[in-house]
Amino acid sequence: MDQAREIAFERNWDLLASRSGIDLATAQLIVAKEFPNPTASISTFKIGTYESGTLAGNSLWHRSYDTIAAISQLIEIGGKRRDRQNAGRAGLLGAKARFHDAKRTLDQGVTKAYVAALLADENARVLGQSYAYMRREGDVGEARYKAGDLNESDYDQILIGVEQYELQQKAAEATAVQARIAVEILMGIEKPKGQWQPADTLEQMDAAPPPEPEIKPGAERPDVVAAEADLRGGKAQLQLQRAIRIPDPTFSLGVEHEPPGGGPPIDTLNIGISFPLPLWNLNGGNIKAAQASVDQFQLAVFKARAQASADLATAQVEYTEASDRLKRYQEKISPQSARSRDAISFSFEKGAATLVQLLEAQRADNDVRIATAQAKSDTASAMADLVAARNVLAQSTLEASK
Repeated sequence: MDQAREIAFERNWDLLASRSGIDLATAQLIVAKEFPNPTASISTFKIGTYESGTLAGNSLWHRSYDTIAAISQLIEIGGKRRDRQNAGRAGLLGAKARFHDAKRTLDQGVTKAYVAALLADENARVLGQSYAYMRREGDVGEARYKAGDLNESDYDQILIGVEQYELQQKAAEATAVQARIAVEILMGIEKPKGQWQPADTLEQMDAAPPPEPEIKPGAERPDVVAAEADLRGGKAQLQLQRAIRIPDPTFSLGVEHEPPGGGPPIDTLNIGISFPLPLWNLNGGNIKAAQASVDQFQLAVFKARAQASADLATAQVEYTEASDRLKRYQEKISPQSARSRDAISFSFEKGAATLVQLLEAQRADNDVRIATAQAKSDTASAMADLVAARNVLAQSTLEASK
């Protein structure tokens, strides 16, 4: 299972997409930090006037054209740049938290899928044992039938039981292949076929004790951290939209060249400032939309926290129930069922038990063994849910990570 997790962390498509989300958020933060580029302009007036040439000459620079070259720079005021960067940082933090949450849920999914594959293999093994057991009883029944100690109807019932267990075993084997394919899909295998065998067993899965909850001051589950980052980013966007109501000035610096015409040449320095007049558009629509987004993000935080608490409580209840059920099966029910089956089988071979008793004992023991395997699977699956529910992340860890 550790190898399956490792491959999934490297090749799972959803996790790779989540990792690319970090790159996208990083790019957006870079954009938020960039200054607007200056604007260069050059303008020439009085082109084509009569006798454009001057005493200095008739070249383009010496004609009586009026030429102005200027550079303009937009300056953001009102904290727009700060708010935009805060939104970008919150977006990056949220992207990192979503990646950790995707990794958390992938770990949980791979574990549960792997446990399901182990359960399918165990069911196939149990049914295979039942099939072999019934075949042996069939040989005993055939000997008794030939000796006249068993009627034909009872002998046919044994043969029917053998056939049924064989069909159930083949169905269980097909289910096991499907379960292994499900694991391969999470591992990012392009052409899953399920042609592998797990190296672990259900006994190894449920033998490990549940991990103790991590104690990290201020830490929360990654999906909660992501929701809180979205809320901070939404608030920064709201501040940005409010600040946009303040007009941003554009400063310009230019040089005007006027060759000698009727008098001496005049080269002057020009300084200007321009800004939009907030008369018709006060950005009210964008402000209202940003406020609605903040309200939605706030509700998302409440929901994420409630879901995290519910998942933890549910996982604890499921693990306690499954582990207690498994303990009863292993310590009491399974041994009793096996002893009962062996006793009735011995009695049937000696002619002291009926065929109905034999078939019922075998069916009951088969059900108990499958239920025991299911309890092992449920315990391991509940432990995976408990580990995922207890997975917490500190915001400082995300901020320090690259």
